[in-house]
Formats: sequence, structure tokens, C-alpha cells
Amino acid sequence: MREIVLDTETTGLDPAKGDRLVEIGAIEIVNQIMTGANFHVLINPEREVPEDAFRIHGHSSASLRDKPPFSVIVDEFLEFIGQDRLIIHNAEFDIRFLNAELILAGRPLIPFERVIDTLALARSRHPGAPNNLDALCDRYRIDRSRRVKHGALFDAEILVDVYVELTGGRQKSLLLSCAEKPLRQAIMVPGLHRTRATPMPSRIGEIERRVHREHVAMLGESAIWTRYADLR
Repeated sequence: MREIVLDTETTGLDPAKGDRLVEIGAIEIVNQIMTGANFHVLINPEREVPEDAFRIHGHSSASLRDKPPFSVIVDEFLEFIGQDRLIIHNAEFDIRFLNAELILAGRPLIPFERVIDTLALARSRHPGAPNNLDALCDRYRIDRSRRVKHGALFDAEILVDVYVELTGGRQKSLLLSCAEKPLRQAIMVPGLHRTRATPMPSRIGEIERRVHREHVAMLGESAIWTRYADLR
């Protein structure tokens, strides 16, 4: 199953007040495994980047001035995400910004029904605990040492691992591997069960044999033991 893990960076907190996207990072996963395909772009927000936002993601007005506006990259972005499910942390924030940009570009909106919010998943699984991306990385021992500032593509890469942990994917795959290994060995390894050249002597003594014969006799002639056991 194809899914897109996605993250954005913005000029602020509210597109209704004129804040815009400055970065999109999206990663393709199939059956919760990264395929190597991704979409990453820096965007000219066509407005100044406030100092508070710059401190978070490191993108300044000057560094974004020569980047394409959203209207230029929108078709490439929509082609990449297709109609597949989107995996986003705190999805309401990102979807509001994406849909605000799609409105300006005259494109259809992204319905929230096609989104899985990993923040909601985390709150359901760990109620009352911190569930931001850093806290989840620490909880699941995911390396975030390169996360000095927020970055859409790198945060999306981290979110892939978080999503797999939240949905039990890694544990399920490990259990499946453990369960399949003996079966594969039994099917593929020839001569796994070999007959001894000299049979081992029986560890059952005469007293045990006699007690067993008496017990089977009490069960009647239809007892299954009479088909397989040596009662002599």
C-alpha cells in the first residue's frame, strides 16, 4: 500500500492571517517501507519571514527570494502525492496551510479523510504523555541527532519511523519473520529429519509398560493408543 509521509514549514501559525508555506517534504512509503522516492521543495512565500519562524526552520526571506512560489510547483506536488493516504504529525496544521495554498492556486482541496494524524495516534496510545516528534523519537529510540532545526524532509524521514512504531509495523514484521523461519527451514532444508543408524534404547522400563497396558485396556478396543503404541 502506497502512503505519503509529509511535513511542512511555514512563515507562521495561521494561513488566515497571511502566513504561507516555505518548505514541503514528502516521502513515499509502500507497506511502511521507504522506496527512495521523495518530493522536497523550498518555496518563496511572497512575503517576509518573521524572525520567530526563521529561528525554527532557518529559512530567511533572503534565502527564499529566488525560490519558486507555490503556484509554480503545485502540479508537481499534486502529481507526487496522487490520491494516496497522507501521514502527517499534527495534520490539521499542515492541511490548513496546504489547502490555503491550493485555494490561491485554484486547485481542489485535500480532504481530511485521506489523512492519518500521527499526533492523534500517539495521544491514543500514550495518553497524558508528551507526544511531539522529539518526545516520540526519545520514546522509540529513533535517532534525531541531526534535528538541530526543523526541516520538512528530515522531519518526514523521522516521521516514517515514528509512524511504523505507532502502528506496530516493526514488531509485526519481526514476529512474522520469527514465525516464518522454522517453516522455511522445514520446507527448504533437505534431510532435516534423519533416521539414526542405530536406534536409541527405550527409556521406558517394564513397570511403566505394564501400567500403560493396563490403562489402555481400560479404555477399550477403540482407544487410539491401540493403533500406534507397542503394547507387547
